[in-house]
Amino acid sequence: MAVRGAEATWNGTLKEGNGVMKLGSGLFEGPFTFASRFEEGKGTNPEELIGAAQAGCFSMFLASLLTNNGFPPESIHTTATVHLAAGPTISKIELVTRASVPNISAEEFANHAADAKAKCPVSKALAAVGEITLDAALV
Repeated sequence: MAVRGAEATWNGTLKEGNGVMKLGSGLFEGPFTFASRFEEGKGTNPEELIGAAQAGCFSMFLASLLTNNGFPPESIHTTATVHLAAGPTISKIELVTRASVPNISAEEFANHAADAKAKCPVSKALAAVGEITLDAALV
């Protein structure tokens, strides 16, 4: 299986410093600061990248489950809202997915979505998060 990498560099103190996060593929490089992580400052943050990873992993895993069960999806769109609480700790991730899947019942879709939430590799890696919610619906 594939091995992936990323890197981060931080310069200075926690509040006055700044850093850059880079994906190993070279397709993303973004600045981050105390303000972009803990306030509403400009830049990215680790939690935003975790949200992207969760949304992407969940969507791909759901597509696999649906296809393998005879319901190839036309599209799956997922957002992940990551809540950073005191500590700091990630206290909650809210997944919202909307999918176009021909010939599937809402109940069967919901079952596959719940299975994808539980079994995608990123969900497993985030097992320490207090709560991961899912709002999944067909469009």
